[in-house]
Amino acid sequence: MADASPVGILGGSGLYEMPEMEVLEEVTVQTPFGEPSDSYVMGHLSGKEVVFLSRHGRGHRWGATDVNFRANIYGFKSLGVDALISVNACGSMHEDYKPSDVVIPDQFFDNTKGRQDSFFTGVIAVHTDLADPICPVLAGTLYAAGKTRDAEVHRGGTILTMQGPGFSTRAESKTYRSWGVDLIGMTLATEAKLAREAEMCYASLSLVTDYDVWKPTAEDVTIELILENLRRSADTARAMIRDSVAGISGERPCRCRSAMATAVVTSHDLVSEETRRDLRLLLGKYLPPGE
Repeated sequence: MADASPVGILGGSGLYEMPEMEVLEEVTVQTPFGEPSDSYVMGHLSGKEVVFLSRHGRGHRWGATDVNFRANIYGFKSLGVDALISVNACGSMHEDYKPSDVVIPDQFFDNTKGRQDSFFTGVIAVHTDLADPICPVLAGTLYAAGKTRDAEVHRGGTILTMQGPGFSTRAESKTYRSWGVDLIGMTLATEAKLAREAEMCYASLSLVTDYDVWKPTAEDVTIELILENLRRSADTARAMIRDSVAGISGERPCRCRSAMATAVVTSHDLVSEETRRDLRLLLGKYLPPGE
């Protein structure tokens, strides 16, 4: 497979831009799901074509519960992205992952409520394989870049995605910890589900900012604490992305880019031409027009 597709970078809290990029242009994308969080910044990084989007918008206009996740992922897809690196702030649920560490999780537990986390709700029936929701190839490339940094970088672990926008109560934090999760955040699960439906390779650099509120000897979670620790780890995340993108090849031995091949349950003869047109970007190779 040709190595022509740009790499997507989805910046989160504390990472609103990539100063290392050679910026060529900004693009405003219209999607069937509304407006993305901001314009997409197109350019080059380490000799690779990249597309950057600030999840929360410049100036952090959108909180996690107000982010238009579907529009953001669809916009990346429309710009040709098939590998997406996401940066997510998170809390740690055990001692091994410390504030300012970077974690590349391989599992999530979705504890959100009522989010728009599928492109196909109310249109056709699909059941997407999410047993392993993080691309192992992309995660491995990121981890290899992290091992060369003077920072604590971990691979593996489960992140619980909570609804937000409020932080956990102590009772909730202790309960989540008893479930055996390693991290807690507000965005990853929703993005990972949509990235899989869009047949993108997806992996996250989860930046640990705090111990949630389960640890008696740690500071309670505040925006000031989060931002202070993010400043320490954002430089590491940018360096890992910079060192990773050149090694992201079009030849990736994973199943992410054919994830929807057997996911459509609705009989094809029941799918209207209008629906086929609306879903062409996502399912065109499986539901061609006039079939």
